[in-house]
Amino acid sequence: MPDHLLTRWGRALDPERVLPEYPRPQLVRDSYLNLNGRWEIAFRPLGDPEPREYDGQVLVPFSPEAPLSGVGRQLRPDEHLWYRRRVDLPAGFHDGTGRVLLHFGGVDQSCVVWLNGMEVGRNEGGYLPFACDATDALRHDGNVLVVRVRDLGNSRGPSSGKQRLHHGGIWYTAQSGIWQTVWLERVPPTWVQRLDLVPLLGDGAVEVTVSAGATSRATGSTGRAGVRVLAHGREVGSAEVTPGRPTTIPLTAVHPWTPDDPFLYDVEVTVGDDRVTSYLGLRSVAVEPDADGHPRLLLNGEPYPHVGVLDQGWWSDGLMTAPSDEAMAHDVATMKRLGFTLLRKHVKVEPLRWYHHCDRLGMLVWQDLPNGGGRYRTAAVTWPGRRWWPRLRLRDDRPWSRRLLGRADAAGRDAFREELRRTVALLRNVPSLTVWVPFNEGWGQFDAAALARELADLDPTRLVDHASGWHDQGAGDLRSLHEYARPFRVPRLRRHDRRALVLSEYGGYDLHVEGHTSGDHDFGYRHFESVPALGAAFTRLHAQLAGEVTRGLTATVYTQVSDVEDEVNGLLTYDREVLKVPEETVRTALVPLREALSRGRRGAG
Repeated sequence: MPDHLLTRWGRALDPERVLPEYPRPQLVRDSYLNLNGRWEIAFRPLGDPEPREYDGQVLVPFSPEAPLSGVGRQLRPDEHLWYRRRVDLPAGFHDGTGRVLLHFGGVDQSCVVWLNGMEVGRNEGGYLPFACDATDALRHDGNVLVVRVRDLGNSRGPSSGKQRLHHGGIWYTAQSGIWQTVWLERVPPTWVQRLDLVPLLGDGAVEVTVSAGATSRATGSTGRAGVRVLAHGREVGSAEVTPGRPTTIPLTAVHPWTPDDPFLYDVEVTVGDDRVTSYLGLRSVAVEPDADGHPRLLLNGEPYPHVGVLDQGWWSDGLMTAPSDEAMAHDVATMKRLGFTLLRKHVKVEPLRWYHHCDRLGMLVWQDLPNGGGRYRTAAVTWPGRRWWPRLRLRDDRPWSRRLLGRADAAGRDAFREELRRTVALLRNVPSLTVWVPFNEGWGQFDAAALARELADLDPTRLVDHASGWHDQGAGDLRSLHEYARPFRVPRLRRHDRRALVLSEYGGYDLHVEGHTSGDHDFGYRHFESVPALGAAFTRLHAQLAGEVTRGLTATVYTQVSDVEDEVNGLLTYDREVLKVPEETVRTALVPLREALSRGRRGAG
């Protein structure tokens, strides 16, 4: 495991208050009991029963591989990881009516959950939240919660993102177990189980679907749901709706959401005795040609400069878990201050609070799905990025290409499709999210055209970049290229291709900052020895890209927000202490590119 550096937030961490913020800003309820903190932990061979004695303690929600966990131990594929903690309910938390739900923000990779010896839930997939109904197993005090985890790592195909048991280069330390907040909430006999908010900017309205849950005694009596939409505390729309049925609510005040003006409406929903709050951003996205016929990305009907940066979402002390909520917001706010308008969240699904920070601060999000599959063939996923390798396109819906891309296993493909649907459902209410990216550089890619169509059907309010990098299948809304090996030039445009041309990865300029690097080896795409040299190259790079906009370039994503382990190609160091290129240099360098992408406002046709 590589050496680590504590962030300023890691150094200030209070073990008694670990990530205490309400974890789901998109659906807030006033009953909340945070279960983060000290848990018991044990590693045991597969097949062994729950241990009588545990090995020690772990600080949840940090994975045992993360320095902040206090464990420093890698879970192996032939082991189970066991967690245990006592749960005492505060007085009045549960009065015997309704239900008590146990939430896990993320457990990597598969798990079984017991409460007082009764199994209350299980889950497959390490990147998505799940909930268990704990009511029937619950006691007023002295509850014992046990979680058993298995993580196959990247060895057999489940979605693992950038994690590798044998890490190095662009692949990072594998982590396992609980890595997001664990919490309890109480709900009444009839409650808001789900809330879908679809912005209808052109109509000045929102489409609302309230899904209600009910106990067996309340089944059939979910009745009507009340919905109110407020702007600055004043009601601008309301309706009584039937649960499960989409209802359009006109708004008397229409205020679009943009990164420059990230206005959010408040939303209140009541079902029976349950009351939840949420928020809404009115925005639309589209691709349309400008006066020269070049497809452009539109936000709210106007061309908007999508000038982005690749965001891995890894931390030197917490790995995939940010050391604090303030730390999550720091990355978003810093990139916005530098002049970027977009973060591409790379092969990772973040806690819901991260998306809330993008919504409220004003940062567009392109969302990757975590990649999985078996072993990738270098010639199929690595060599296409090399200067000397021909830009070949593999058909990804053939048995032979699935083998090359690590997707020969039918069960793994089915699991990926299910994760895709769950991810869309999870993030549907995030106004800043404007583009879905199911595949990157061929990693575990299969049937990308069909999945792009499914994404568009599931979520017509967003665009789809079906294959970022290479192995383009001609589908989706974007033609998405990566270029590290040579200066980018807009390629010959294909006849009848109506997709917007985006440079979805480039740059990756690296600079080693002594005392702020944690990897064993330095990795990047072009090395620099000094801050002035890096800054000058960054400026030249973006001046050249600004010249490509008139030829059809419509969006860019620079690599990357921060260093991660061996990668030293971040704008920030891994511990977030050093900005390698002076802020004013970055802001100034991005101005020509942003202006060039904004000129389409005057010429769009």
